[in-house]
Amino acid sequence: MKIKRIAAVAAVVGVAALVLSGCAVPRQSEVITGSKISVAWNDPMQEYNTLSATGNAAANNNVSYLANSSFNYYDDSQKLVKNTQFGTYTVEKQNPLTIKYTVNEGVKWSDGVQVGAADMLLTWAALTTHLNNVEAKYDADGNITNQAELDAGVFFNAGAVKGQGLDLVSKTPVISDNNRSVTIVYDKPFVDWELSFPIGVSAHGTVQLAYPGKKYTGDAANAAIIKAIQTKDYGFLSPVAKSWTNDYKMLDMPTEKQKLLSDGPYVVTDLKDQQYVTLTARKDFTWGPSPKYQTITIRVIGDPQAQITALQNGEVKIAEGQPTADLLTQIKGLSGVNYKAATESTYEHIDLQVTNGGPFDPKTYGGDAAKAQLVRDAFLKTVPRQDIVDKLIKPLQPDAVLRASLQFVPGTPGYDAVQKAGAYAAYDKVDIAGAKAELAQAGVKNVKVRFLYGKTNTRRQQEYELVRQSAALAGITVIDGGSETWGQDLSAKPNSYDAALFGWQATSLAISQNQANYTPGGLNNYYGWDNAELTALYNSLSTETNTAKQDALLVQADQIIGKQAWTVPIFQFPGVTAWSTSVTGVKPAFLAPQYFWNFWDWAPTKK
Repeated sequence: MKIKRIAAVAAVVGVAALVLSGCAVPRQSEVITGSKISVAWNDPMQEYNTLSATGNAAANNNVSYLANSSFNYYDDSQKLVKNTQFGTYTVEKQNPLTIKYTVNEGVKWSDGVQVGAADMLLTWAALTTHLNNVEAKYDADGNITNQAELDAGVFFNAGAVKGQGLDLVSKTPVISDNNRSVTIVYDKPFVDWELSFPIGVSAHGTVQLAYPGKKYTGDAANAAIIKAIQTKDYGFLSPVAKSWTNDYKMLDMPTEKQKLLSDGPYVVTDLKDQQYVTLTARKDFTWGPSPKYQTITIRVIGDPQAQITALQNGEVKIAEGQPTADLLTQIKGLSGVNYKAATESTYEHIDLQVTNGGPFDPKTYGGDAAKAQLVRDAFLKTVPRQDIVDKLIKPLQPDAVLRASLQFVPGTPGYDAVQKAGAYAAYDKVDIAGAKAELAQAGVKNVKVRFLYGKTNTRRQQEYELVRQSAALAGITVIDGGSETWGQDLSAKPNSYDAALFGWQATSLAISQNQANYTPGGLNNYYGWDNAELTALYNSLSTETNTAKQDALLVQADQIIGKQAWTVPIFQFPGVTAWSTSVTGVKPAFLAPQYFWNFWDWAPTKK
């Protein structure tokens, strides 16, 4: 699994207003009766609500992308494409920034209820702090310690942070157009507004799950949630927030149909934990490109070699993974298989826990932050980044180099500026002598680092071993913390690991997408990272519309992060997607959801 970034937005405030459309354009279905395809992914779907703090993962996002529609999406050229068959949005005012979103008439959830204002209003409520009246508190093991308080209050667990993203919309959105439109007003200009307001899970379904005894109809449930949000009826919203946060977590097929309502071309019809998820085309879908396959089954195959074996045997038609050199050679030799090997939007990195009572936490040293930072810096100096690239990546991509930035994609002007500034240059080469000197300066011996990674991933196993061997030379013991549930462990078990190795997968070209990683309370900040200067910088960035100033701020962000010894980038992913020649229309993309982005083009090869 790759963790996806929560921000999925990319635009500037000066973009021209779009023309409002009144209703969905009817078109004929292109679904081929009886057609089916199985594809592979390396992790299972475990949550349907991808906007929640726990649902933020690529495997969940793939399913949601197949089952749900939105106002726009990215194609394989990284162009943001508007889906005007679903709905439209217009810039009503520049100052204050005012956006009107309208869902077309006839766009419906899979139970027949019109998609509209109630759904968008619930998304606003969940992705801001304006309706939460209590916050979760955790112990060192990541367990909630104030559950009774949460149960009595309103808590949407979406990782919303005050003054960031959609939280800049402090006034309740205004509803119009027979409950199909909402108008939102930003308190300040927001650079990434264009995709900051997604349609999440259904509002009426969430209300029905929260109040099963009231037997709400869809329209009645929508009316109830609209009224509750507009009047801030915390008593009514409390169960709804708990349902939004918890009820969309699932390992097997649920009995409640509300948990899998779809407003897109497919609906989930079967789910087996750690095995597969099957989606079936809706007969009434007309508000987007028509898919060709009647059913799509995503099989869970964690081992890249097993994926290719399944492809070779015809058990799956598309496979995607993190290849080894041997595996790529094998793919090239397969008959009846096409493939694309290219750099992905994901990059590998190592993050350090600083608030779990471990070796990198100041509390371990009586609150001595300087000592904890010395220990962090010492460990990062032992990470054999270049060795990892040379041994594991260059056999796949001969021109592979160390990634030099956490903010910019390689090849951009900002990336070159970060590289020139040397934000992470201190870790370009292993420095065992320097690590030993810093540990001696800190007066710390017998450092033990519990190392979290995906244990079913061959390449990550090899990376762990290279790190372990190098760190041992400086007297640091790296403990194998490989886990099949590493993605959940990041947030659910912060006390179980001290360092984590995984990939950040970009879902967009958003300017402010990294904010959730490095600011206190951010959705992807699992480690307690907190730097006032950095937080202020990101707050400035989210409202900065000048591109040169945006780049300058992000260069500063990389420099600040590098000085904290919190994390270090390693390499950009060399990815490979392979597919059977019995399937046409497969076009792997750089951004997530990668090969799923144009699923509607997949079709059986004509004989």
